[in-house]
Amino acid sequence: MINLWAPWRSEYILGEGEASGGCIFCVKPARGQNSFAEELILCATADAFVILNKYPYNNGHLMVVPHAHVASPTDLAPPALDGLWRLAMGATAALGAALRPAGINLGMNLGRVAGAGIAEHCHVHLVPRWNGDTNFMPVIGETKVISQHLVATYRTLLPRFRKLPGVIASGDEGGPP
Repeated sequence: MINLWAPWRSEYILGEGEASGGCIFCVKPARGQNSFAEELILCATADAFVILNKYPYNNGHLMVVPHAHVASPTDLAPPALDGLWRLAMGATAALGAALRPAGINLGMNLGRVAGAGIAEHCHVHLVPRWNGDTNFMPVIGETKVISQHLVATYRTLLPRFRKLPGVIASGDEGGPP
């Protein structure tokens, strides 16, 4: 028998942690650049930031989040909307260069019924995909195998995100503790 360990998932399953401290998409970047590595924030611009999904669907699953606390991108001012999508396109290129996926799912879940886990603060998901990343495990075992630890993924992605134009990134080369 093979054991698959994902201890960080228990926090999500039990509903502990971040939900009690306010909107995580507002709180995490507000802690400042010195906390980017700890918060898994890869980079930020004046309009948005890129953060790894702590509960990923796949290795490298990240989110591009506007700083403005709005439920829909239609509520963003035009410059903020433009900044969000420019960073999403930069993140797509950086993710592709760093992990070399066969494809990337890019999209938004707007509203709880559409699957948004944090419906009050819109965000763009980028989920890298590889041939064969969906196999028998989710179907038979109701288990998703994530092939890389979040800290290792952060370390792999950070150099690519530092190169994006106009971003501020973590100064910690090693990633989160």
